[in-house]
Amino acid sequence: MLGLKLPTDPRWVNIVEKNIEEILTDHAFCEQKATSTAISLIVSFPEYTELVQEMTALVKEEISHFKMVHDIIIKRGWVLGRDRRDDYVIELLKFFPKGGSRTTQLVHRLLYAALIEARSCERFRLLSEELKDQELATFYRNLMVSEANHYTMFLGFARKYGEKKEVDTKWQQLLEYESQIIAKLGKSETIHG
Repeated sequence: MLGLKLPTDPRWVNIVEKNIEEILTDHAFCEQKATSTAISLIVSFPEYTELVQEMTALVKEEISHFKMVHDIIIKRGWVLGRDRRDDYVIELLKFFPKGGSRTTQLVHRLLYAALIEARSCERFRLLSEELKDQELATFYRNLMVSEANHYTMFLGFARKYGEKKEVDTKWQQLLEYESQIIAKLGKSETIHG
């Protein structure tokens, strides 16, 4: 369903299980960044009323996810650590050239967001199926559904605002590029690493 070209190596969960505190901190910041992305799209493209409406709802949902993760961190007696460099996103954002029309810029940002959500969904599925910690497994199963909905929403907006055939071509190219990035990652206790 997600169209990802390279699945995450299931052994990544073993890395995660050795440091749950780290994955939760990274996850919390991923939710905060997703909130920021939605706000940025509202600020950058206010003339797209339907997008603004959906991004407003997404801000509320993503910040509630941040709070849920933060609550788990507190419940376990930990504190939120510092944000980490996200090499996955840094590399991903190099794919599309800078510039172009406003529509092109919007489509590219929507495709990036769709792919980040798709990979998060895939990782959450893996965590929900493989984590021995049943509380966290259930938590990630519930979040997986949200991430899938976000992925389809962003991809749908890209196809709505861009020329569908061109968007689909760019999407496939971005998926291929992402598979090369993900092949080098999967060795750290981060959501995308």
